[in-house]
Amino acid sequence: MLTSTYIHMPRIGAAVEKRIWSNGIRTWDEFMAKKDELLIPPSKKDMIMSGIRESVERLDNRDYGFFARSLPKAEHWRAFREFSDKVAYVDIETTGLSPGSSSITVVGIYDGKEAKTYVKGIDLDDIVDIFPKYKFLVTFNGARFDLPFIKREFPEIEFNQLHADLMYPLRRISLTGGLKNIECELGISRAEETVGISGFDAVRLWRQYERGDEDALDLLLKYNREDIVNLKTIIDLTLSRFIDNKFSECI
Repeated sequence: MLTSTYIHMPRIGAAVEKRIWSNGIRTWDEFMAKKDELLIPPSKKDMIMSGIRESVERLDNRDYGFFARSLPKAEHWRAFREFSDKVAYVDIETTGLSPGSSSITVVGIYDGKEAKTYVKGIDLDDIVDIFPKYKFLVTFNGARFDLPFIKREFPEIEFNQLHADLMYPLRRISLTGGLKNIECELGISRAEETVGISGFDAVRLWRQYERGDEDALDLLLKYNREDIVNLKTIIDLTLSRFIDNKFSECI
């Protein structure tokens, strides 16, 4: 989808992008080949051609920061395929809902192959060195919850990556509600031990662990690992629907 994108280019908005798509031109290569067929001002075409040349160079150089800065945040998902080799699926557990009065207990990070959990009082500080290794973050409600929580406790983490908060593109394809509800709609199952566990239960499990219950921590970590692994399953199942929905807007 990134190579069909124009809205990150200077002075190119969604209306122009849709006009390009409605003419059957999707990719940057197609634009360069068929630009003369487009009924848009020559000056606008020149800006787009310049934008394409820069975008190709930036993509060849794996410059995720360029696209993170220039793409609207709600459209970062468009770059997923191009940067999925350096992706982190992220989910946190906390002692409550407010960053001002609560703290992080667990940060889960899944790179598509290995799921790791970082625990308060054990190795949570390691995330400061871990996050910069990734070019793309995937969360569910992370823009409002997970990343602000992490930023408050670890202000040295920059979060300059591309970030797809799946809650929003999922809404556009009529998948609404919480993460567990969406998993059910997509046919994603959980382990018997974690079925029915909620964020409230995660707080309870942490308190039990603080009182010496190691089994409670094990269950909490299993719950968190399922959250991050299922984020990958969700985007794998729905990315093509995000793209189809975006293109349908120009029909």
